Amino acid sequence: MQCVIYKGKRKPGAYLFVERADDFSRVPTTLMQMMGPMELVMTLDLASRENLAACDPTEVSQQLLGHGYFLQLPPTDYPTR
Repeated sequence: MQCVIYKGKRKPGAYLFVERADDFSRVPTTLMQMMGPMELVMTLDLASRENLAACDPTEVSQQLLGHGYFLQLPPTDYPTR
């Protein structure tokens, strides 16, 4: 499963995974407002990954299929600006 990863300008360390580039149609409006303007980070094939840096690829796939997005939040000790 392919996914596209974005980061928002207003939430350092948070990443939004969606199924298709620039398709935020299934992402709640309040979440999009909270994240701010989106910046493309990378495109990733989840099927070819056994693990990701901060989340489980199986969980990401399930969330993408069920909800249309996956939000990866920063660790609680993430530095803020």
